[in-house]
Amino acid sequence: MSPGPIGARESAVVLQAASVCLQYPDDTVLAALPVVRDAVQALPEDRPRERLGRFLDSAAAVPPAALAEHYVEVFDTRRRCCLYLTWWTDGDTRRRGPALAALKARYRTAGLDLRGDELPDYLPVVCEYAATADLADGLALLQEYRAGLELLRLALLDAGTPYAAPVEAVCALLPGPSPADVAAAKALARSGPPREQVGLELAPFTPIPTGEPR
Repeated sequence: MSPGPIGARESAVVLQAASVCLQYPDDTVLAALPVVRDAVQALPEDRPRERLGRFLDSAAAVPPAALAEHYVEVFDTRRRCCLYLTWWTDGDTRRRGPALAALKARYRTAGLDLRGDELPDYLPVVCEYAATADLADGLALLQEYRAGLELLRLALLDAGTPYAAPVEAVCALLPGPSPADVAAAKALARSGPPREQVGLELAPFTPIPTGEPR
């Protein structure tokens, strides 16, 4: 699977940056944002850089307490803004348990151990896995959950939150255009996203520090 118009190293930077940006903005995450900004500014001038830069500008303009309150309002009170990818495919059903177990096994194969009690389908975890453990498989995983990812993107845009921008940056790495509306995203869920089978080799990359999951 191709990372799109930018290279493997740059794709890893985008994914690690998105992983940090989409976590709850505690002190550790806030302290990492300047490092994220430096990494993003070194990216090629393309949509992922523009989207991540837009979010970082918005986050910097808001007091930390207000940013944390906004995060909770968006992700903890709006069911349609769910950051857990298997929720979009399996909901709160028995099918979700095996899907989560399969993700954990996938991560262990690549040598990634989850911290704390965060679920393996949490989008920042998936992005970190792609950025630091296995870029090709991580992009393939995001592509498998493309329909839910795009529905999340549309829900965040509809909510008018800056948190839509990091999700847009991730979607921009995947092949094919993003659906323009919910109907198109649901059609994508039925038909399956476009797939590319091109191997990637990840260049050396120093992970951006991320905060402990809430």
